[in-house]
Amino acid sequence: MPSPCAPNPPHALPADLLADLVSVSKATLQKWEASGKITPYFDSHGQKCYDLRPLADFPDVAAMLQSDWAAESQVRPTRPYTSIELFAGAGGLAAGLEQAGFHAIALNEFDKHACATLRQNRPDWPVIEGDIRTVDFSPWAGVDFLSGGFPCQAFSYAGHQRGFADTRGTLFFEFARAIQATQPKVFLGENVRGLLAHDDGKTLATIQAAITELGYTLVPPKVLKAMLYRVPQKRERLMLVGIRNDLLPYAEFSWPTPYHTVLTMRDALKAGELYPCDVPASAGQSYPARKAEILSRVPQGGYWRDLPDDLQREYMKGSYHLGGGKTGMARRLAWNAPSLTLTCAPAQKQTERCHPEANRPLTVREYARVQTFPDDWAFAGPVSSQYKQIGNAVPVNLAAAVGRRLVALLNHIEAHASAACLSPEKPATPTASPAQLSLFA
Repeated sequence: MPSPCAPNPPHALPADLLADLVSVSKATLQKWEASGKITPYFDSHGQKCYDLRPLADFPDVAAMLQSDWAAESQVRPTRPYTSIELFAGAGGLAAGLEQAGFHAIALNEFDKHACATLRQNRPDWPVIEGDIRTVDFSPWAGVDFLSGGFPCQAFSYAGHQRGFADTRGTLFFEFARAIQATQPKVFLGENVRGLLAHDDGKTLATIQAAITELGYTLVPPKVLKAMLYRVPQKRERLMLVGIRNDLLPYAEFSWPTPYHTVLTMRDALKAGELYPCDVPASAGQSYPARKAEILSRVPQGGYWRDLPDDLQREYMKGSYHLGGGKTGMARRLAWNAPSLTLTCAPAQKQTERCHPEANRPLTVREYARVQTFPDDWAFAGPVSSQYKQIGNAVPVNLAAAVGRRLVALLNHIEAHASAACLSPEKPATPTASPAQLSLFA
């Protein structure tokens, strides 16, 4: 029998989370347990969990065990760093960057409800509502930092140079145009992990070529798992960090270290480590009566295959006979696990996000907590738009973690570039050498 363990045991995770973290099946964990490779415990909720320390050869486990989160959380800007954000949405990225110490001097967003959300929460933020294609960025030349989650679109490759010109007509072109006009010291682009393989890698190759053409060096892109950064959600985002070439000799960058544990839906919705109180009541969508009855039969963490066969057939209809797992259908979240990646519509059949206990979708405020928005961050527009704004956002805590590392990068540039200006020797023209890239962990 597993031994009992103290509440919130150090260096331990429940089986489901550990399996996700090291990318193995629960059956493999059971084999490791039987062989003595890992040690089981019971957590304070009676759930079996495992000691992480014997699995330190896995990179994500090693990073959690060696977490420098506390020290990184103390990073502060040596001066106020100005920032511009494009495709700002409801402000998840902007709010996290603000927590890290950035001072927003312009934010652009097309959606009117998202713009209203930004203005309602931060009246002092200069929000530019409208099509990015019409924005002249030249007034902000010399800004310290630029960021944005540009949509991933296919490129034409008409010129076959796979550079800036080949991105024309896409929203990345507008992102690059803003970089060209403002010449920030550093920029951050964020996207779905699918960008890595989009169009057999041609899209990312074109983006990299365009960034080089603009006079920037791209840090090797990295997919960050939000659940490693105090976000109770299994969400992944691709991060692209670029540094202006003249600043490369003074640049040193590392990605944020993971938090020491993984937070869950209980942390999101109940008083505890993330929030001082239970989630406030708020508006939300509901299910038709029969759908609620069927979902009442789905256990925590389960989906349509956990229903009796007759209910599977009733709920799935023609999809019952089709291939594929369809694991988002009739999906109920679990208290002791992070949420699945939030979608823009939690009540739709293909993208179900049912409350762990109640027979309904998550409410707007519950959605916001999963994305680690503060409880006082309000959302404008109809409920359907609020879900969409939240579902499209970058989790605030993930943005803050990345933002602190970007602040550290700018601090390093400020300190060392200033020192170099006092040196009688002028540094050589910088290039993106392998030695310099090795600084970017």
